[in-house]
Amino acid sequence: MAAVQSSTAASDIFTALNAQAKGSSTVDDATSTSEAVQNRFLKLLVTQLKNQDPLNPLDNAAVTTQISQINTVTGIEKLNATLETLLNTYNEGQAMQAAGLIGKSVMVAGSKLALADGEAIGGVNLAGAADSVKLTILDAAGKVVQSQALGAREAGSFAFDWDGKTDTGSIAPAGNYTFKVDAVRGGEKVAAEALQIGTVSALVKGKAGFQLELGGQGRVDFDKVEQIL
Repeated sequence: MAAVQSSTAASDIFTALNAQAKGSSTVDDATSTSEAVQNRFLKLLVTQLKNQDPLNPLDNAAVTTQISQINTVTGIEKLNATLETLLNTYNEGQAMQAAGLIGKSVMVAGSKLALADGEAIGGVNLAGAADSVKLTILDAAGKVVQSQALGAREAGSFAFDWDGKTDTGSIAPAGNYTFKVDAVRGGEKVAAEALQIGTVSALVKGKAGFQLELGGQGRVDFDKVEQIL
Protein backbone atom coordinates (compact mmCIF):
# COMPACT_ATOMS: atom_id res chain seq x y z
CA MET A 1 0.00 0.00 0.00
CA ALA A 2 2.88 2.38 0.85
CA ALA A 3 4.30 1.94 -2.65
CA VAL A 4 0.96 2.80 -4.23
CA GLN A 5 0.67 5.98 -2.12
CA SER A 6 4.19 7.12 -3.07
CA SER A 7 3.46 6.40 -6.74
CA THR A 8 0.29 8.49 -6.51
CA ALA A 9 2.27 11.37 -4.96
CA ALA A 10 4.79 11.12 -7.78
CA SER A 11 1.96 11.21 -10.30
CA ASP A 12 0.60 14.37 -8.69
CA ILE A 13 4.05 15.99 -8.92
CA PHE A 14 4.27 14.90 -12.58
CA THR A 15 0.97 16.72 -13.31
CA ALA A 16 2.08 19.86 -11.45
CA LEU A 17 5.44 19.94 -13.21
CA ASN A 18 3.80 19.58 -16.63
CA ALA A 19 1.48 22.50 -15.83
CA GLN A 20 4.45 24.61 -14.65
CA ALA A 21 6.43 23.78 -17.79
CA LYS A 22 3.51 24.85 -20.03
CA GLY A 23 2.98 28.05 -18.04
CA SER A 24 6.64 29.00 -18.29
CA SER A 25 6.15 30.12 -21.89
CA THR A 26 4.46 33.29 -20.64
CA VAL A 27 7.61 34.54 -18.88
CA ASP A 28 8.98 37.70 -20.51
CA ASP A 29 12.29 37.95 -22.36
CA ALA A 30 14.13 39.36 -19.33
CA THR A 31 13.87 35.95 -17.59
CA SER A 32 14.59 33.79 -20.66
CA THR A 33 17.82 32.44 -19.17
CA SER A 34 16.14 31.40 -15.93
CA GLU A 35 13.25 29.91 -17.91
CA ALA A 36 15.62 27.82 -20.01
CA VAL A 37 17.36 26.48 -16.91
CA GLN A 38 14.05 25.68 -15.25
CA ASN A 39 12.62 24.00 -18.34
CA ARG A 40 15.68 21.76 -18.68
CA PHE A 41 15.34 20.82 -15.04
CA LEU A 42 11.64 20.02 -15.45
CA LYS A 43 12.24 17.84 -18.51
CA LEU A 44 14.87 15.84 -16.64
CA LEU A 45 12.63 15.45 -13.60
CA VAL A 46 9.61 14.41 -15.71
CA THR A 47 11.73 11.83 -17.51
CA GLN A 48 12.94 10.57 -14.14
CA LEU A 49 9.36 10.22 -12.93
CA LYS A 50 8.26 8.42 -16.09
CA ASN A 51 11.02 5.86 -15.81
CA GLN A 52 10.99 5.29 -12.07
CA ASP A 53 10.73 1.82 -10.60
CA PRO A 54 7.06 1.28 -9.56
CA LEU A 55 8.27 -0.83 -6.64
CA ASN A 56 10.71 1.91 -5.53
CA PRO A 57 9.19 5.25 -6.59
CA LEU A 58 10.79 8.64 -6.01
CA ASP A 59 10.45 9.93 -2.50
CA ASN A 60 8.07 12.89 -2.25
CA ALA A 61 10.47 14.80 0.03
CA ALA A 62 13.35 14.27 -2.41
CA VAL A 63 11.32 15.71 -5.30
CA THR A 64 10.31 18.71 -3.18
CA THR A 65 13.98 19.31 -2.29
CA GLN A 66 14.96 19.25 -5.96
CA ILE A 67 12.25 21.76 -6.84
CA SER A 68 13.38 24.05 -4.02
CA GLN A 69 16.94 23.89 -5.31
CA ILE A 70 16.01 24.85 -8.87
CA ASN A 71 13.83 27.67 -7.56
CA THR A 72 16.88 28.97 -5.70
CA VAL A 73 18.99 28.79 -8.87
CA THR A 74 16.42 30.56 -11.05
CA GLY A 75 15.92 33.14 -8.32
CA ILE A 76 19.64 33.91 -8.39
CA GLU A 77 19.50 34.18 -12.19
CA LYS A 78 16.69 36.74 -11.97
CA LEU A 79 18.53 38.65 -9.25
CA ASN A 80 21.68 38.77 -11.38
CA ALA A 81 19.66 40.07 -14.34
CA THR A 82 18.13 42.79 -12.15
CA LEU A 83 21.52 43.80 -10.76
CA GLU A 84 22.99 43.96 -14.27
CA THR A 85 20.17 46.27 -15.35
CA LEU A 86 20.74 48.51 -12.34
CA LEU A 87 24.50 48.55 -13.01
CA ASN A 88 23.95 49.55 -16.64
CA THR A 89 21.66 52.36 -15.53
CA TYR A 90 24.23 53.51 -12.98
CA ASN A 91 27.01 53.47 -15.58
CA GLU A 92 24.92 55.54 -17.99
CA GLY A 93 24.23 58.10 -15.27
CA GLN A 94 27.90 58.15 -14.29
CA ALA A 95 28.90 58.73 -17.93
CA MET A 96 26.59 61.75 -18.17
CA GLN A 97 27.94 63.22 -14.94
CA ALA A 98 31.57 62.60 -15.94
CA ALA A 99 31.02 64.13 -19.40
CA GLY A 100 29.80 67.30 -17.70
CA LEU A 101 33.23 67.69 -16.06
CA ILE A 102 35.15 68.15 -19.33
CA GLY A 103 36.92 71.50 -19.19
CA LYS A 104 36.45 71.84 -15.44
CA SER A 105 39.04 71.60 -12.66
CA VAL A 106 38.79 68.78 -10.13
CA MET A 107 40.60 67.93 -6.93
CA VAL A 108 42.05 64.41 -6.67
CA ALA A 109 44.63 62.61 -4.53
CA GLY A 110 48.17 63.79 -5.30
CA SER A 111 50.85 66.21 -4.15
CA LYS A 112 51.67 68.06 -7.38
CA LEU A 113 51.45 71.83 -7.40
CA ALA A 114 51.68 73.75 -10.70
CA LEU A 115 52.72 77.41 -10.41
CA ALA A 116 51.64 79.62 -13.31
CA ASP A 117 51.12 83.39 -13.48
CA GLY A 118 52.04 83.73 -9.81
CA GLU A 119 49.36 81.35 -8.57
CA ALA A 120 49.02 77.69 -7.63
CA ILE A 121 46.10 75.85 -6.07
CA GLY A 122 46.21 72.67 -4.04
CA GLY A 123 44.01 70.91 -1.52
CA VAL A 124 43.98 68.90 1.68
CA ASN A 125 41.65 66.20 2.99
CA LEU A 126 41.66 65.88 6.78
CA ALA A 127 40.49 62.68 8.46
CA GLY A 128 39.48 64.71 11.50
CA ALA A 129 39.34 68.25 12.83
CA ALA A 130 42.76 69.85 13.41
CA ASP A 131 43.94 72.67 15.67
CA SER A 132 46.85 73.40 13.34
CA VAL A 133 47.59 72.61 9.70
CA LYS A 134 51.03 73.32 8.23
CA LEU A 135 51.74 73.43 4.50
CA THR A 136 55.25 72.86 3.11
CA ILE A 137 56.01 73.51 -0.57
CA LEU A 138 59.01 71.82 -2.16
CA ASP A 139 60.87 72.31 -5.45
CA ALA A 140 61.95 69.55 -7.86
CA ALA A 141 65.07 68.89 -5.79
CA GLY A 142 63.04 68.43 -2.60
CA LYS A 143 64.18 71.76 -1.12
CA VAL A 144 61.68 73.73 0.96
CA VAL A 145 60.47 76.78 -0.98
CA GLN A 146 57.84 78.00 1.44
CA SER A 147 56.12 76.95 4.66
CA GLN A 148 52.85 78.42 5.84
CA ALA A 149 50.30 77.85 8.57
CA LEU A 150 46.76 77.17 7.34
CA GLY A 151 45.28 77.49 10.82
CA ALA A 152 42.58 75.32 12.43
CA ARG A 153 40.42 73.30 10.06
CA GLU A 154 37.39 71.04 10.26
CA ALA A 155 37.43 67.46 8.99
CA GLY A 156 37.02 67.08 5.23
CA SER A 157 38.58 68.62 2.15
CA PHE A 158 39.49 72.24 1.45
CA ALA A 159 41.56 74.16 -1.09
CA PHE A 160 44.48 76.57 -0.56
CA ASP A 161 46.23 79.17 -2.73
CA TRP A 162 49.96 79.82 -3.11
CA ASP A 163 51.00 83.20 -4.49
CA GLY A 164 54.38 81.87 -5.67
CA LYS A 165 56.41 83.65 -3.01
CA THR A 166 59.23 81.88 -1.17
CA ASP A 167 60.04 82.11 2.54
CA THR A 168 62.53 84.88 1.71
CA GLY A 169 59.87 86.92 -0.11
CA SER A 170 61.24 86.36 -3.60
CA ILE A 171 59.10 85.08 -6.48
CA ALA A 172 59.52 81.41 -7.31
CA PRO A 173 59.83 80.56 -11.01
CA ALA A 174 56.79 79.09 -12.75
CA GLY A 175 56.82 75.32 -12.96
CA ASN A 176 55.94 72.16 -11.12
CA TYR A 177 56.31 71.80 -7.37
CA THR A 178 55.16 69.35 -4.72
CA PHE A 179 53.79 69.85 -1.23
CA LYS A 180 53.11 68.04 2.01
CA VAL A 181 50.75 68.72 4.87
CA ASP A 182 51.05 68.13 8.61
CA ALA A 183 48.03 68.43 10.89
CA VAL A 184 47.68 68.03 14.67
CA ARG A 185 44.91 68.18 17.24
CA GLY A 186 45.67 68.36 20.95
CA GLY A 187 49.24 67.28 20.29
CA GLU A 188 48.18 64.23 18.28
CA LYS A 189 48.72 63.87 14.54
CA VAL A 190 45.69 64.00 12.26
CA ALA A 191 45.79 62.08 8.98
CA ALA A 192 46.07 64.58 6.13
CA GLU A 193 45.90 63.61 2.44
CA ALA A 194 47.39 65.92 -0.20
CA LEU A 195 45.07 66.80 -3.07
CA GLN A 196 46.17 68.16 -6.44
CA ILE A 197 44.20 70.12 -9.02
CA GLY A 198 43.74 68.90 -12.58
CA THR A 199 41.68 70.01 -15.57
CA VAL A 200 39.51 67.34 -17.20
CA SER A 201 40.31 67.09 -20.90
CA ALA A 202 38.54 63.84 -21.81
CA LEU A 203 36.39 60.97 -20.56
CA VAL A 204 37.76 57.44 -20.93
CA LYS A 205 35.80 54.21 -20.35
CA GLY A 206 37.91 51.59 -18.57
CA LYS A 207 37.24 48.07 -17.33
CA ALA A 208 36.36 49.28 -13.84
CA GLY A 209 34.30 52.27 -14.98
CA PHE A 210 34.87 55.75 -16.33
CA GLN A 211 38.13 57.63 -15.90
CA LEU A 212 38.93 61.31 -16.28
CA GLU A 213 41.93 62.36 -18.37
CA LEU A 214 43.84 65.08 -16.53
CA GLY A 215 46.56 65.77 -19.07
CA GLY A 216 50.05 65.54 -17.58
CA GLN A 217 48.62 64.18 -14.34
CA GLY A 218 47.32 61.06 -16.07
CA ARG A 219 43.96 59.43 -15.54
CA VAL A 220 41.89 59.11 -12.41
CA ASP A 221 38.74 57.14 -11.64
CA PHE A 222 35.58 59.23 -11.66
CA ASP A 223 34.68 58.18 -8.10
CA LYS A 224 38.09 59.40 -6.84
CA VAL A 225 37.21 63.06 -7.42
CA GLU A 226 37.18 64.81 -4.03
CA GLN A 227 35.92 68.19 -5.18
CA ILE A 228 34.88 70.02 -8.34
CA LEU A 229 36.18 73.59 -8.58
